[in-house]
Amino acid sequence: MSYNFYIHPDISKAETLPASFYKDETLFEVLKETVFLKSWQWIGDESLVSLKQSTYPFVLLDGYLTEPMLLTKDVDNSISCLTNVCTHRGNLVALNAGISKKLTCSYHGRRFNLKGVFEHMPEFEKTQDFPRSCDNLHVFPLKQWGPLLFAGLNPAFDFQQVIDKMNERIGFLPLSEFKLDSSIQKDFVVDAHWALYCDNYLEGFHVPFVHKDLNAVLDYCSYKTEVYEHCNLQIGYTEDTETVFDLPKGHPDYGKNVAAYYYWIFPNMMFNFYPWGLSINIVQPININKTKVSFISYVYDADKLNKGAGSGLDKVEQEDEDIVENVQKGVRSSFYKAGRFSPTREQGVHHFHRLLAEFLNR
Repeated sequence: MSYNFYIHPDISKAETLPASFYKDETLFEVLKETVFLKSWQWIGDESLVSLKQSTYPFVLLDGYLTEPMLLTKDVDNSISCLTNVCTHRGNLVALNAGISKKLTCSYHGRRFNLKGVFEHMPEFEKTQDFPRSCDNLHVFPLKQWGPLLFAGLNPAFDFQQVIDKMNERIGFLPLSEFKLDSSIQKDFVVDAHWALYCDNYLEGFHVPFVHKDLNAVLDYCSYKTEVYEHCNLQIGYTEDTETVFDLPKGHPDYGKNVAAYYYWIFPNMMFNFYPWGLSINIVQPININKTKVSFISYVYDADKLNKGAGSGLDKVEQEDEDIVENVQKGVRSSFYKAGRFSPTREQGVHHFHRLLAEFLNR
C-alpha cells in the first residue's frame, strides 16, 4: 500500500496529518522502514563501554524495531556500533556486557574483531569465495556528542548537522561534566500513538491550559519556536532571574532570561536543557495505541534541581499523558478528519508533520 500525504509548506494554509495516520495499523508498521530505519537514535553514553575491549549488547527500540546491536571499544579507544547478529546463521554474538578481546559466536565459533571484521570460522576451509565483505558484522554509523552516543540504522540525513545546530545554543555547556543520575530515571507508558506524544511536545500552545505550574514559571508571551532541517527548538523564557542559564557573551540569547531549551530531533527524541542539566526523553512505539516514554537525566548543577522550568517534571509528564490519551480517543472518532495549525504556536507540529509526509512519500 502506498501513502501520499501532503502538508502545505505554508503553515497558514496547511492541514494536519489526517486522523487515519494515527489509526492505520499497516502504516504503523510501514513507519519502521520509512522513518525509523532512515533516522538516528540515542543509544546511551560512552560509560557503557568505558574500558578498553568493552562490549555492550542491547536491543534498539525493543518491541518495535527490536534491532540487536552491540557497542564495543577497541584497544585504540575507538567505539564501534555493530549488528549483534552473526553473519553465519543469525545467532546473537554477544549475550552479556563485559570485557573481551574478540567477538566469538557461541553457535559455531565464528570470530570477529571488536570492529566487526571477520577473522576465523571453523570447518570452512573448502568454502569457495570466502570470506566476503558480507561476512563482516554490519557497522552502523555512530556519532558522539560529548558523552552521548547516537546510531543511524540507514540514515537519510547527516546527524552532525543536528549536533552543530544544537551547539549554536548549548555548545557552551560542558557536556562531559554532566553525570547520569539513574535514581531519577523513569519510564512511562502512554495509551496513545507515539506521534501524538510528539505532537504534544512540539508546541507550547497547550502550556497555559494543561501545565498551570509550568506556565507560572515561563513567560508564555515570549515562548519561541525555531525550525531547522531535522530538528527544532522551543525556548522557554522567564522573568525569574534565579533559575536561568548563565549565558556567555556572544551567545544568541545573551542578556535574556532563558529557563529551558527544548530540542526535538526527528522522529522521536527530545533533549531538554535546564540550568540543572539535561533531561532526555525517548519516545518508543509499542503498538498503534501504546507508547513508552523514557526519561533519562544527566545532572550538571544539583543545587538547581527541582527549581524553575526544570522542576516538577513528573507532574508535567502526567499532565501530558492525560491530554495525549484524551486526544488518542478523539482522533479515533469517525467524525474527526484533520485540523489546522496555529501559525504562531504550532510551527513545531507543522514541521514534524511535513517531515513524516516527506519520509513516507519517498
